[in-house]
Amino acid sequence: QVQLVDSGGGLVQAGGSLRLSCAASGRIGSTYVMGWFRQAPGKERDFVAAIAWGAGMRYYADSVRGRFTISRDNAKTTVYLQMNSLNPEDTAVYYCAADRFSGRIYTLAEKYDVWGQGTQVTVSS
Repeated sequence: QVQLVDSGGGLVQAGGSLRLSCAASGRIGSTYVMGWFRQAPGKERDFVAAIAWGAGMRYYADSVRGRFTISRDNAKTTVYLQMNSLNPEDTAVYYCAADRFSGRIYTLAEKYDVWGQGTQVTVSS
């Protein structure tokens, strides 16, 4: 089974940028959808962005569209989340996740069956 390792979080000032990485061990199949979610203290885990590995289609939450970009490196089986124009409301633990079977993008966390350990992103005002 594929395993995911998240990295790249940290502390940044409002207006700054960070790039998160999600390294997958093993092959990522064409039916995979790779997503990013985030969870702030006391809140539910929310969808941020996803990419369908086979077709390359991308989808973003309204709150991050235009600021965040999800991308992939097929050779490295790595997924990235470039985050620009960060604001304090983006502070959360960010999780990489994989839906191994659907082949289409869902925003529900329950559809994703493999998860990374999470990486903390803190944006100061």
